[in-house]
Amino acid sequence: MPAAKILMITGDFTEDYETMVPFQTLLACGYTVHAVCPGKNAGETVATAIHDFEGDQTYSEKRGHNFALNASFASIRAEDYDALVVPGGRAPEYLRLNPDVIKAVQHFFEAGKPVAAICHGAQLLAAAGVLKGRTCSAYPACRPEVELAGGIYADIAINDAVADGNLVTAPAWPAHPSWLRQFMAALDAAALSEANAA
Repeated sequence: MPAAKILMITGDFTEDYETMVPFQTLLACGYTVHAVCPGKNAGETVATAIHDFEGDQTYSEKRGHNFALNASFASIRAEDYDALVVPGGRAPEYLRLNPDVIKAVQHFFEAGKPVAAICHGAQLLAAAGVLKGRTCSAYPACRPEVELAGGIYADIAINDAVADGNLVTAPAWPAHPSWLRQFMAALDAAALSEANAA
C-alpha cells in the first residue's frame, strides 16, 4: 500500500511548531507532504510565529523560522491528495478569505478524506462550513467560531486530541503526540478502506 499523499495549507505567521513538527514527522514516517501557501511558489518561504504559554492571559508570540514551501498552491489539485493538515497560528485568519483555499478544504470533507487541524486551524474549517454537527477541538479562543459554525467544541486538555470520524483536532502544539498518532491512525484506516474497496 503506497503511503498517503498529504496536503498542508499554511501561510505567513503560521505557528512554528504546528507547521514544522507535523511536516517533518509525517515525512519521517514515509508520507509525502506538500506544504503550500496561496500566492507563493515552491522554494519560497512563509514566516512562522512561536506561540507559547508563559502565564499571561493569552499566548505570547515571537518570530520563528522561515519555513520553506515545497509545492506551489497554484499548481496543486486537492483531488490529488489523500489527506489535509491545517496548522494553527495567525495564517488561518487570512487564509479563510481565499475562495480557492475554502474549496480545497471543502473537497477533503466532501470526499471523506482524513483532515488534521490544530489550534487556530479551526478558523479555516469554520469558514469552510464543514463543522456542522462535528466535534472539534481548537485553541479555546476559537470556541465561539466552532460553535457558530455548528460544531461541538471539545473542551479537552491542551496536550490531548479528539477524533470525529475523519477529522482529528487538538487545542495547541503540546498535543502533537496524541494529535499525530490519531491522524496517522485515520490515514491507515482510510488506506485500508481503499484497499478493501479495490
